[in-house]
Amino acid sequence: MAVNSVLAYIPSPPQGVWQLGPFPLRAYALFIILGIVVAIWWGERRWQQRGGKPGAVLDVAMFAVPFGLVGGRLYHVATDWQKYFGPGKHPIEALYIWQGGLGIWGAVFLGGVGAWIGCRIYKIPLPALGDAIAPAVLLAQAIGRLGNYFNQELYGRTTEVPWGLEIYERFDADTGARDMMNGVSTGRVLEVVHPTFLYELVWNVLVVILLVQLDKRFKIGHGRLFALYVAGYSFGRFFVELMRSDEATHILGIRINSFTSAIVFLCAMAYFALATKGRETPAQLQPDGEPRPWPWQFSALRAAGAADSAAATETAAAQADSKDEDAAEPAERETATASAASADEAPGTGEDTDTATEAESGDKDDAATVLKKS
Repeated sequence: MAVNSVLAYIPSPPQGVWQLGPFPLRAYALFIILGIVVAIWWGERRWQQRGGKPGAVLDVAMFAVPFGLVGGRLYHVATDWQKYFGPGKHPIEALYIWQGGLGIWGAVFLGGVGAWIGCRIYKIPLPALGDAIAPAVLLAQAIGRLGNYFNQELYGRTTEVPWGLEIYERFDADTGARDMMNGVSTGRVLEVVHPTFLYELVWNVLVVILLVQLDKRFKIGHGRLFALYVAGYSFGRFFVELMRSDEATHILGIRINSFTSAIVFLCAMAYFALATKGRETPAQLQPDGEPRPWPWQFSALRAAGAADSAAATETAAAQADSKDEDAAEPAERETATASAASADEAPGTGEDTDTATEAESGDKDDAATVLKKS
């Protein structure tokens, strides 16, 4: 192996965990948190630029973020269950989220469920919110990939390309046990691999730039920009998965994440093609009524439920009254028509009445003439 090639390799960090007294400071967790902060900050700015109410993104994130973290971990454990269950494994480690392992598909799915709950509570349109935060969420994913770099995970097969990543051997500083994720490097290079985490990071940033430019030019709305984010990420992830060599569940010899990427890509593109074109107006982004109380505000929820029931009763009564009025109008018209017809047919009315009046006037004139002659 040539010296100049070796010097060009990307070194891994010597460690990904630092002890601050009894508390471990983990790079993986720091980059996840940084990504979340960036996503909320930028998503909030984009939401307000579209005419949305300030603070809406943070409000919805209170539901979406914890749901997304749980969903991401569930997907990872479900697709890599052999790492946590079976002879010699420790199932409790399935809860050790700080050691890495978040499946983006589970994070997006359950995060979307959390966002839907938040949008229902705050009464704002979920598709429009998704369009506002789509580039920000993908940028957060790119930032989170730096945590994989510090954890020495999500890398590809061995390679000799100049940008190959050096994987160091790590040991626990206290026990001396081999610990590739949480230990400290000895400086010994075990292998040089494709930095697939870096490939995905770069791809995510490129898609972020593309989403922003498309959104500016075509004014995309109604959830279609979010669909493009999902499709763009899935397309790149499909090929990155083909380069990885770490343990994973396979279907027909292909990693399960490649299948998931293909299916999600097709679904996202179908939504983009079929959804409503154009973008929502600022008026459509405003909350539809007062926000609902938090789930733990039981008395406020009961009061809101009673108010909703009363409003529904009033609406039903108004609709019933409207139907009664609509039914009464034809009857009134028939009555008026019948009355008019009766008046035309009654004796001494209309032309007959005029003739009788003229005859009576003539009789009076004749009587006056007779009196004068007398």
